[in-house]
Amino acid sequence: MAGHRFTRVVIPPRKLVVITAPSGAGKTSIVKKLLEQIPYLGFSVSCTTRPRREGEQHGREYYFISVDEFKRKIAAGEFAEYEEVYPGMFYGTLKSEIERIWNNRKVALFDIDVKGAHNLKKMYGDDCLTIFISPPSRESLENRLRNRHTENAKTLKQRLQRAIEELAMAPQFDKQVVNADFDTAFMRVKNHITNFLKPAETHIH
Repeated sequence: MAGHRFTRVVIPPRKLVVITAPSGAGKTSIVKKLLEQIPYLGFSVSCTTRPRREGEQHGREYYFISVDEFKRKIAAGEFAEYEEVYPGMFYGTLKSEIERIWNNRKVALFDIDVKGAHNLKKMYGDDCLTIFISPPSRESLENRLRNRHTENAKTLKQRLQRAIEELAMAPQFDKQVVNADFDTAFMRVKNHITNFLKPAETHIH
C-alpha cells in the first residue's frame, strides 16, 4: 500500500547443524568448506582428552584438556553431550560453546562423532539438523584411515571396528550423504543446510 514503509528483519535462529560420520569419511573437509562459504555458521569447538596432533591448536580444532579436568566438567554439568570414545579418551560439547556461537548471532556447526550427534539431536530436537556422511564403501574408509598415517595398528583396528558400528546408525539421522565425490557431497550437504535454515522473517510497517 502506498505510504507504508516495510523493513525486513531477519531473526537469527538458535539452531544447530551437526555433521557426523565414521572417522575417515571426510566430514572435517566438508565442515571446513562450509565455514568458508556460509558466513552465518559458527564452528563449535569440542573438548577432548586425546593428544594434540601436529599442526593442531588449542581452541581451534579442539580444547585439549586433561582427563581430570574433563571429569570435573562432567560433574559440574557443563556438557551438552560427551562420550568416552575409547578408554580414557573423552570428547564433549560445552553448553557455553553453543551459547557463545548463538550470542554471536550465528548457527552452531558441529563436526562430532556419531553418538555425540545422536545425543545433540535428542536434546535439541527440531532445532537441530543432523547430517550423516557415509563413505562409498568400507574398503574406501579403511584406505582413507590408513593413508592418513595418524594411527598405529591398534588404534586403526579400534577405529575400523567403531566405524562399522557407526555405519549401522546412519538411518537414525535426518539426512544421509555419500561422500564418493567431494564436490557433489559438499553441495548436497550445503543444500540440506540452506533448506533447514530458511531465515525467519518479519515485516514491520
